[in-house]
Order: sequence, then structure tokens, then C-alpha cells
Amino acid sequence: MLVVAACSSAAPSSAVTPPPTIAGCALFPSDNPWRQDISHTALSPYSAAWVRSVGTAGHLHPDFGSDPSYGIPYTLVPGAQAKVPIRFTAYGSQSDPGPYPVPLTARVEAGSDRHVLVASGNCHLYELYGAYRSGSGWAAASGAVFDLHTDRLRPEGWTSADAAGLPILPGLVRPDEIRAGHIDHALRFTVSRTQKGFIHPATHQAGSTTSTLVPPMGARFRLRASYNLTRFHGAALIVLKCLKKYGMIVADNGSNWFISGATYRGWNDTDLDQLKSVPGSAFEVVNTGPVRH
Repeated sequence: MLVVAACSSAAPSSAVTPPPTIAGCALFPSDNPWRQDISHTALSPYSAAWVRSVGTAGHLHPDFGSDPSYGIPYTLVPGAQAKVPIRFTAYGSQSDPGPYPVPLTARVEAGSDRHVLVASGNCHLYELYGAYRSGSGWAAASGAVFDLHTDRLRPEGWTSADAAGLPILPGLVRPDEIRAGHIDHALRFTVSRTQKGFIHPATHQAGSTTSTLVPPMGARFRLRASYNLTRFHGAALIVLKCLKKYGMIVADNGSNWFISGATYRGWNDTDLDQLKSVPGSAFEVVNTGPVRH
């Protein structure tokens, strides 16, 4: 079971919070959108409409827990990991060509999406969607490579291993960050309906409507500053503090208000269940740029 150390709500003024990391590398540069503090960012003019679209009476839901069939697993590899061939079966024209350093033992997400996420010591992320082991490598519907040293986005209109064209791993709730007592980046979540458009850093739409009253891919939701957190503790409190400061980004079509996290048998499900009491009405949407089509 994941044990969370107590942490104060504010660090001493002299303290410097280290950057979020993965595989020993900083999780993108400090000015990257995933690391942007949006606690004081102005509201989107569509804030109320987009929250209503997702559902004010709905509630947050952690799409991860101690059951290993939940969550999205990831694999860490050294920078010298051998690369293997990748064959794309659906979106090859919008995928970064292989080979990728994805070991045949890499963990595969349960369920139909079958994501495979690899963070390398060479400071790149390698992500696959619809992945199956194939011979000496992998077959996948799509794939994307992200350089953690840069803010470079996918080409306009391109997908990734995620519908929005975003990296997946940076948006997960990870147990190592919960143990550290803070999450210093935005999270990934899903909504059931999206409009045919996207907001950077998303680069791809997978919407079903042209209505401007429905959020596009890349829309960034923030937990209201006034929402009282005194009754929360442990991992739930850390997640909610993150959602006030960094928010969560619409990354895929799926169940409303479902937040993504890493697959991990040690999650405390009773602790995470606190998140299910947070209503959609506690959120607002910030203005992080225009909707692109």
C-alpha cells in the first residue's frame, strides 16, 4: 500500500522545488505548458459552457487504483536501450518512424487502448497506441517520440499515442510523485464529447461536433481556488492541490472527469476514492489560447 508522508501546504520561502523528472530527466523545460502554473490564469469565455458540457453534477474519478487492470503502465529504460522495429497499422503517416527503444517486456495497458509508454535515460519519451508484440519488435496503430529537452509540439493536425496529439506519460498521477508529496505538472483527463478543434499544446482533434459549447482537445480545467480541501488527505489531497495550481488537460474522448494515473498495485483505493466526492461544479476552464481547426 502506498504510504504518503505528511507535507505542509507551503514550502519555506527559501526552498526551491526541484523540477518534475522521469527516467532521471527533467519533465520538459520549465516554460513547457505541462509545467505552467495556471492558478492565476484568466478564465476562458467558454468556461461555464464547457464545465456544463462535461457535467456539473458529475464527479472526479481516478481511472487507476490497486487493480492492475486499471491505469496506464510505463516502463523506464536506460539511454543505451537497444531499439527495435515498429510497424504502424493505422496512423503511420502521423507517427514518428521507428525503431524505438521499447523492450519486448514493456508493460502494455489493459483494455482496448493498449498503450505502451517508455521513458528513456536519453531524455525522450516513446509512446505507442494499440500496441502488440510482433516478431522482434512491435506493431502499433500509432506512435510518437517526445524530446524532453524541448517544447516542440507535434506537427499541426497530427495525433500521437493519444487523441489530442499530446504525450501521455507527463499527465499521469505517479506513485513516486505522491510519495514526494507534490505533483508539479498538469494531469490528463477524458471527457465524453469534444468539439472538432484543439488548443495548444494539443495538435489533433477527435471531436463529434462543431458546437463551441463543448470543450476541444487541449482545454485546461482548473479546480477553483475557493474549493475547500480541509477534509482531504493523502494522495487525494496532493492531486487536488495539483489541480488548483496546474490543472488538467482534455486529452482523449472517454468517461467524463476520469483522471489518468499509473498502474500500481500499491495505490490506496480508499484514499483515492476521496476524489469521487469532488463535483464537476468545482471546476472552471482557463484561457490558454485559441481553438484551432
